[in-house]
Amino acid sequence: MASAAAAALLLLVSSFAFLSSTTVAAFDYPPLVDGLSFDFYKSTCPSLKSVVRSYLQQAFKNDVGLAAGLLRVHFHDCFVQGCDGSILLDGSAGGPSEKNAPPNLTLRPTAFKAINDLQALITKACGQVVSCADITALSARDSVFLSGGPDYEVAVGRRDGLSFATTNDVLKFLPAPSSNVTVLINALNQLNLDTTDLVTLSGGHTIGIGHCTSFQNRLFPSQDPSMDKTYAKNLYATCPAVNTVNTTVLDIRTPNTFDNKYYVDLMNRQGLFTSDQDLYTDKRTRDIVTSFAVNQQLFYERFVYSMTKMGQLNVLTGNKGEIRKNCSAMNTGSKFLWSVADGEGEIKGF
Repeated sequence: MASAAAAALLLLVSSFAFLSSTTVAAFDYPPLVDGLSFDFYKSTCPSLKSVVRSYLQQAFKNDVGLAAGLLRVHFHDCFVQGCDGSILLDGSAGGPSEKNAPPNLTLRPTAFKAINDLQALITKACGQVVSCADITALSARDSVFLSGGPDYEVAVGRRDGLSFATTNDVLKFLPAPSSNVTVLINALNQLNLDTTDLVTLSGGHTIGIGHCTSFQNRLFPSQDPSMDKTYAKNLYATCPAVNTVNTTVLDIRTPNTFDNKYYVDLMNRQGLFTSDQDLYTDKRTRDIVTSFAVNQQLFYERFVYSMTKMGQLNVLTGNKGEIRKNCSAMNTGSKFLWSVADGEGEIKGF
């Protein structure tokens, strides 16, 4: 049973974790890499932002879960090989597809369809001038904003990649949800993302769902002692046995709203994955979690900065890469590298 002091702290967190304005006039952004800018399509596709936002506003009315799906696609694209749209490729009989690597198998098919639909609408409006990698980044931003989060500028000018990542690369750069903070810090350090970026970007789990197989390590063979008992009881009802095929929400307080309640969950020992809850358990990240839990505006500001930083990972610009006619396939005649996929696993990316 929680002590009076602990109960008072949780009450304080809840009272300070208010919902602030979803649109912020100005944010601090990291320096942009050469070739990216906030107005890259100002003359070639001035209607780009409105086309993307209008489509997604309607799409989210029909499927609220699509927002989390699109945000996750952008993460999985950038973490492996950089933000080059390679996660969108279907592959063929000639070799593997990054999309088919184990951590990506739970990415939503509807998210890939939405990006293809947007590409068709944008091409109709502007011609073949906007890359699929940029459409993915813009869709992630609108997924945040239309779910109640901050509106922010997206640096664009990316080109689409001409190669697939290996399955080993996917496994290396997309840590399993059973990972602890040490594993997460080491993985992100390889991408020049720091500990604050780790805690901030994990806040994307304020929307979306998790599969039982992604957190069953916390239930079987015995309950993770860091988990709130009532929360665990509810998870057992959803996932009564190993390998149950079912899902539950990532944020039990506001599962479809992009806010700071994910961090409040962690302070209440109600994080779904090990990779979530360990952010509050580990002293290296606990204070950052607490600061976001009590100050939603601070989380928003830092999220914009870290998302912009992540969105520039190993981007292709200028005469590198291409602008695909179809986001699911490289253009005919493209030179690309097939990679030998090896390693099988049941890891579900976070």
